[in-house]
Amino acid sequence: MNRRNFIKSTGAIAALGALALDQAACTASGSRQKAMKPFRVTATDSNFEREPLIRPFGFKGGFLREIWQTAAMLQGESEIRKVGICTHSVLWSDAEVFAAHSPAAGDAMMFAMSERGLQMIKGQTFESPVHMVESIKDELWEYGKKITCNPNLRKTFVLNSLVGVDNAAWLLWAAENGVTQFDDLIPTAYRPALSYRHEKVASIPLMAYNIPINEIVQAVDEDYFFMKIKIGQPGTQEEMLQKDMERLTEIHQAIGNRTTSHSKDGKLPYYFDANGRYEKKETLLRLIDHAKKIGAYDQIAIIEEPFPEELEIDVSDIDIRLATDEAAHDDVYMLQRIQMGYKAVALKAAAKTTSITMKMAQAAYENNVPCFLADLTVNPILIEWNKNIASRLLPFPDLGTGLLETNGHQNYTNWDKMLTYKPSSGATWAKTIQGVFHLDKDYYERSGGIFDLSPHYEEWFKVS
Repeated sequence: MNRRNFIKSTGAIAALGALALDQAACTASGSRQKAMKPFRVTATDSNFEREPLIRPFGFKGGFLREIWQTAAMLQGESEIRKVGICTHSVLWSDAEVFAAHSPAAGDAMMFAMSERGLQMIKGQTFESPVHMVESIKDELWEYGKKITCNPNLRKTFVLNSLVGVDNAAWLLWAAENGVTQFDDLIPTAYRPALSYRHEKVASIPLMAYNIPINEIVQAVDEDYFFMKIKIGQPGTQEEMLQKDMERLTEIHQAIGNRTTSHSKDGKLPYYFDANGRYEKKETLLRLIDHAKKIGAYDQIAIIEEPFPEELEIDVSDIDIRLATDEAAHDDVYMLQRIQMGYKAVALKAAAKTTSITMKMAQAAYENNVPCFLADLTVNPILIEWNKNIASRLLPFPDLGTGLLETNGHQNYTNWDKMLTYKPSSGATWAKTIQGVFHLDKDYYERSGGIFDLSPHYEEWFKVS
């Protein structure tokens, strides 16, 4: 079934159109976007730094010990210079590349792709950042296959490498058009999906393999109510399943009876992320059966990316809401997962670019599939890029809020120092309070501070 017929068959556009129009009327920018002129890239530059982690961070059967933070600088015809930030995750974007090389080599390859992307756009003119990304991503993918020696390189590796380039492009496009708010940047085609305005967005911490149960309990004590739990632990499929069942039992025994005012039934929702570690549907069903036996089944709100991307498994017979993440490289791949029965999408503006994320959000909206924002253990500035999307999506079912995962505070050794790189870090809306981000008029007027200059990153490209 082609995309147009599939969208038409859902009937979702008619069902949600009125709500989107009502929400669009509430945006500060109104319902019409000013005519935006193209932007030309006249000069580029890039740089990076390595941030250590508090402890090994485990998922996909592997572990990270540091994360690279890179920056891309774009200069326009008016000599305006804008800097975009990117957080690497080689393990998330392509586990084969991570396994085949040293961690530093994998990051270096991703950085080389960012630099290659900058070289490709230098001297070029683009109608929009979306046009820019679409113009270079396939050629960059071929380049990535060569330098990683991996003919099956995942497209997410390419998109991850372009996040800083893309963000710099959005900032340059905004500056050269006199735009100072995120709402005014959203292309008309994607506004139906990004017209809501949440007053509250749930802040989702991440509990990796080696996070002790007492820290999960502590998070609940601190009013976090929607937590992401990594499953798919290292080992054979049988060893993985046993570890995951034991982990689920421990978690449910510890917090299963706790309550929250944010969920429909008052219970804590569980959000499990397998990162494609389950190789058979039967194995996942055994985990689900175990959840039923211990009384945890009804609290499972999401199981994210259970199967490897190459396994096109129909999941329409599974009642639990399965979400797609890594396998949804863009809107086309995402629609294929929706056809397989996936009932939610984990968007990642800080991993797949803001440009591609807007396209995915709109396609999901047209098919009545809810979205939320997943983290990449990004830095404080990138949290706000993610939040600008999360705050404008329709409420997640049975919760009534937007959802935004953010786990950098749990993992970076120098998190407090990294906060100083973000000019808006002192704002109330930048902080988690009782498990949520409170988004007020100031938040929307400042667009989460993404237009604010960061002296730390600007210094990297200071003109002598």
